[in-house]
Amino acid sequence: MRVTVIGCSGSFPGPDSPASCYLLEEDGYSLLLDFGNGALGALQRHHDLYDIDAIAISHLHADHCMDLCGYYVARKYCPHGEKPKIPVFGPEHSARRMAEAYDLAPDPGMTDTFDFTALTRKFEAGPFEIVCEPVNHVIESYGFRITSAQGGSLAYSGDTGPTDTLVDLAEGVDLFLCEASFLEGDNPPNLHLTAKEAAEYAERAQVGRLVLTHLVPWNDEEKSLVEAKTAAYGGPIDLARSGTVYRL
Repeated sequence: MRVTVIGCSGSFPGPDSPASCYLLEEDGYSLLLDFGNGALGALQRHHDLYDIDAIAISHLHADHCMDLCGYYVARKYCPHGEKPKIPVFGPEHSARRMAEAYDLAPDPGMTDTFDFTALTRKFEAGPFEIVCEPVNHVIESYGFRITSAQGGSLAYSGDTGPTDTLVDLAEGVDLFLCEASFLEGDNPPNLHLTAKEAAEYAERAQVGRLVLTHLVPWNDEEKSLVEAKTAAYGGPIDLARSGTVYRL
């Protein structure tokens, strides 16, 4: 499995990164995890715009889904012809939410371009087997565990406050993309995680590598990294960077 960080900025795009978006590739199949604002532009630096096979959306906040609007235009109005529908796995009301976001009538909305499919606990997308669990956020939000046909494994927290669900999703994975939005002492309850909390979950789940993501631009990222390293987790810890590639 090849994992490319397209966007890793939390809540809104930063000067060096779009909002949340990650590209997973294996055996010629390409899956996007989230598609936050600004990600569509950066995606084109790393991958053919029309060679995306499926998209999975963790929740319907703009920094995780809003570039579906631009991608809808790119696929529907391509001068070389409208592109085939691709699946978009997301929360139950994703089709309605995206139609509203682009001021479309609900029927058809974007359903002639995207095959919106409600998330279920287990589903498959090409060579990827995906486990999906609700996490602790202010709206319906999900974390993912993704295993490739060749054995690589990844967990993605989505947006979440503290929850033991992360331990189950991330247990033993090769790579844990975990949100680390706030610094210690500044985190509102049941909204997001601090970098130290992310590292504590990484230790409990015994993951191979922790990547701190959803990094909000107003914070000092290096301080987040320092705080993460005060936890007991002994594996490698990275700050997510747009353009970084991991091979699992």
